[in-house]
Amino acid sequence: MAEVYVGLGSNLGDRVALLRSAVQAIGEVMAIERVSSLWETEPVGLRDQPAFLNAVLRGRTELPARELLAALIDIEERLGRRRGAPNAPRTIDLDLLAYDGLRVSESGLEIPHPRMEGRRFVLAPLAEIAPTLRLRPGGPTVAELLAGLPPAEAVERHPHVEWPPPAR
Repeated sequence: MAEVYVGLGSNLGDRVALLRSAVQAIGEVMAIERVSSLWETEPVGLRDQPAFLNAVLRGRTELPARELLAALIDIEERLGRRRGAPNAPRTIDLDLLAYDGLRVSESGLEIPHPRMEGRRFVLAPLAEIAPTLRLRPGGPTVAELLAGLPPAEAVERHPHVEWPPPAR
């Protein structure tokens, strides 16, 4: 089974409930092993929108990467995601961050996620659950990538009583 990392984000509606629903739905297509804390983050790009809640989960799946990505897109659609302009507000955003150490660059599929190394809102929760993960052989660890980022958007742990969602 492949070890995978999925990024989750929401900035519309009941963000915690949407993230909880997303984790539950993801659990139907992969075995979830760990879920990070929730992180409250400033929007990147389009700044005039509500703050995001972000998290990252690690799990294992037998689905090939493209099928897993299709399943994540289906979950987004079921949870009300409507694709619009890049960086626009959204009910839910699910990103396939890493898949079993693979490096893939194909139409509609890039692994590891092409912009994650410069995004504090991805690296902070990822470093919480996988600080020694390397996105490429011999490359820096996730913790090193995070430490090397210049100060930018605010990213803080968001305390919530019922997070992470209970395992099923």
